[in-house]
Amino acid sequence: MLWTHGVFVAQPPTTSGFSSFYAAGRLALAGTPWLAYDPAAHFAAQVAATQPGVEHFVFFYPPVFLLLCALLAHLPYLAAYVAFEAATLALYLPVARRILALPGRTWLLPALAFPAVPWTLGLGQNALLTAAILGGGLLLLDRRPLVAGAVLGLICYKPHFGLLLPVALAAGGHWRAFAATAASVLALVALSVAAFGWAAWHVYLLAFAGSGATYASGQVSFAAFVTPFGAALLLGTPPLVATLVQAAAALAAAAAVALVWRRRAPLPARAAVLLAGTLLAVPLALFYDCAILGLALFWLAADAPGRREQQALAGVFVTPLVSRYVGLALHLPLGPLASLAVLWLGLRRALPLTGGVAGLAFGHDGPRRPPPRPA
Repeated sequence: MLWTHGVFVAQPPTTSGFSSFYAAGRLALAGTPWLAYDPAAHFAAQVAATQPGVEHFVFFYPPVFLLLCALLAHLPYLAAYVAFEAATLALYLPVARRILALPGRTWLLPALAFPAVPWTLGLGQNALLTAAILGGGLLLLDRRPLVAGAVLGLICYKPHFGLLLPVALAAGGHWRAFAATAASVLALVALSVAAFGWAAWHVYLLAFAGSGATYASGQVSFAAFVTPFGAALLLGTPPLVATLVQAAAALAAAAAVALVWRRRAPLPARAAVLLAGTLLAVPLALFYDCAILGLALFWLAADAPGRREQQALAGVFVTPLVSRYVGLALHLPLGPLASLAVLWLGLRRALPLTGGVAGLAFGHDGPRRPPPRPA
């Protein structure tokens, strides 16, 4: 981040994803939150916060997120950037620590070294907030369902990342958490309406309806995507075909989540399938959004994986570091393959009798069997 803002050496005009959030917040503070969804007005606010000549980062977040953006916009731009990333990192780290369950401070190395974490911090993105919400809610789900639902409802700031939550909660019979999640979402929507009025929501919905064309146009590099939609576009298919591929992947991911959660599998398997399935089900997720895939890896790694599972997890671990560059250089979409690998490993944990099939893909040593009963 310091390099991109010219702190150490002179750089051409550049900016970060956070400038989009900050510009939207400034417009909300000015009493015109609906202008956050007007490309010209939003870009002008972004330039005013940074410098002329920067790249425009569009804003397609719901007015719920404007509540946080407006709060941050009270600070100068760089101070707000640092405050936001530091706060989201502070929310993410306890979640990663609880999942990894390693002694002392040894958990810090994998938690901070997972490539999506430095990408998020350096590019000014919100992936650590997403990971903290989903990971924290899942950790609380079995013990404190109402609190878990209230936490999971916060994902409505980035609503497509909650696409499979209703499937998981309903299939698992977590009805109290389901109700608490719905109440949390409704409360945040009501708060945003009270703060910004219905006009902001009306304009947001219009902008959201046209957002698919923006991403299909290549305005965001297809190599940066980690979804089936982006993979299909990177391979040169027309947008309609890419949309159909994404729809099929979403249905398959939803079916996998429903199956695992209905069987009340252990939390590591349930969480891994849900988080990896989410990245396969949503059309828009970029390489830094793999922060939630990192949590899935931590859950599986903490649950005594076998040697060959460890090798698969290690391969997935480095994928967010190289996926964008491999996509740019070779037009190979590694991101969805990493999510698919984690989904498969989670399914194998939840459905051990499928070990023979899973073994064909990952070299599994055979189906897991329960320990023999004592004589």
